[in-house]
Amino acid sequence: MTENTKESLNKKILEETERWINTTVAQSLKKVPERKRNFKTLSNIPVKALYTPVDIGNLDYFDDLGFPGEYPYLRGAQATSYRARFWTMRQFAGLGTAKETNQRFKYLIQNGQTGLSVAFHLPTIYGYESGSPMSAGEIGKEGVAIDTLADMEVVFDGIDLSKISTSMTINAPASILLAMYIAVGEKKGVPMEKLTGTIQNDILKEYQAQKSYIFPPEPSMRLIVDTIEFCTNHVPKWNTISISGYHIREAGSTAVQELAFTLANGFAYVEAGMARGLNVDDFAPRLSFFFNAHNNFFEEIAKYRAARRIWARHMKEIYHAKDPRSWRLRFHTQTAGVSLTAQEPYNNIIRVTLQALAAVLGGTQSLHTNSFDEALALPSEEAVKIALRTQQIIAHESGAADVIDPLGGSYYVEWLTNQMEAEAEKYFEHIKKLGNGSMLQGAYVGIKNNFYQREIANASYQYQKEIETKELVQVSVNEFKIEEELDKKPEILKISEHVAEKQIQNLQKVKSERDNARAQECLQTLREKAKTNENLMPYILDAVKAYCSVGEIVDVFREVFGVYREDSIF
Repeated sequence: MTENTKESLNKKILEETERWINTTVAQSLKKVPERKRNFKTLSNIPVKALYTPVDIGNLDYFDDLGFPGEYPYLRGAQATSYRARFWTMRQFAGLGTAKETNQRFKYLIQNGQTGLSVAFHLPTIYGYESGSPMSAGEIGKEGVAIDTLADMEVVFDGIDLSKISTSMTINAPASILLAMYIAVGEKKGVPMEKLTGTIQNDILKEYQAQKSYIFPPEPSMRLIVDTIEFCTNHVPKWNTISISGYHIREAGSTAVQELAFTLANGFAYVEAGMARGLNVDDFAPRLSFFFNAHNNFFEEIAKYRAARRIWARHMKEIYHAKDPRSWRLRFHTQTAGVSLTAQEPYNNIIRVTLQALAAVLGGTQSLHTNSFDEALALPSEEAVKIALRTQQIIAHESGAADVIDPLGGSYYVEWLTNQMEAEAEKYFEHIKKLGNGSMLQGAYVGIKNNFYQREIANASYQYQKEIETKELVQVSVNEFKIEEELDKKPEILKISEHVAEKQIQNLQKVKSERDNARAQECLQTLREKAKTNENLMPYILDAVKAYCSVGEIVDVFREVFGVYREDSIF
């Protein structure tokens, strides 16, 4: 189509659209007025009633869309997508003791799960031993209690690490938990170069949203680059970071903020790796992403598509990566925990199904579906099975996995994809300005002056306000409510207080039986090396193999690096 022909067609469409509005639509509105609401996405992007080719008039198929598995990857990371292999079905799990989590993992594998995902309890996340006063009341409550390598050995007992991929959601102490996994693999006869999986290891979003940081940003980044460098050289199949928008979204951000802040953090990690002297194409292919799947169906799909194109363009044009694998964004998705309701919890099955379908239509590589009872407690086995079956039904019964990017070419989806990319670029420019042209320095400045925190807080406030004024309807919360006593409540899982007693006893037993002289020697060496610029991963690995606890290793880092305290904002 020539430019003149295209211009003529667009003119005709505009004329016919105006005619349609003034006649057909006008007559319809006299009979049935539109609903009284402000039509927009959850990112406050206004939405028209109808989209036509005019709305995507400047879209170039080859430059802007392309083909799946090829630059700019908007239509998919892999050439054949789910026609060749379904996404990894990876249910997030971790509860009580290592033995209980091991049993849950085996239950999930027996029911068809194809990847493991470990949830750690809060003391491990914050680098405390179970015996610490800071751990009281939290042991095994929101994840599995991991103190030493002995716990990790039990978690993966009877599980072949050469045949399954493992994801670990841990950030500040990520290097320690990765070292434990490597050590378990070695004991099972699986060398580190054959291990596959992902460590979240995304500390920037902790300062911005989730708040499970320990050390200041700069030494925290040093530990992350240490893991990137070590894995690049020794654990080549491991995804060294899962750059996470999930927690940014759960903290209350919009979809646009999730997209922008997540990719900006990704670019910051790229800059940090390059500053270490690493070749971008040596480590960038092993960077992965983790996105939320929220309620606005089409906005979520557009978000995933925009993310792939943004990453590809920036990696190629700004960071000058040459390897196409460095341009290709791969991501895991989890359905939105924040969208689940305690009221009528079985409704959450429908919410999760729609969110999971959006992730699949958006081309995710890996998916976790939340259990319907998670607004009440840790998920029960029955709830977990339903969540897994949701994925399996989408994969095998819906037909959604038969066509690559089935919504590609939709006037609305392509327009919304472009809009989200444009809004994200505005955020990138602001962050770079904060850092005098550097995404990495902009991230540090933005964290310390509360830029990200303020943006997320304002978005969260706006969302809650719209719920309370009923501008947004939340079924069974602000509309269609029933009396609680009439609502059928599921049985919920409760973690016994005996878990804490048992875990502390296990920790004391490990400490009494280990070679304490060797453990103290490893900790002292780690302390000395932490004061240098040397890569700390080999020394962390030595300490882990000597059965030093997470708390002991983190205490060494607290001593050397200090701890971070955020300035409050109101």
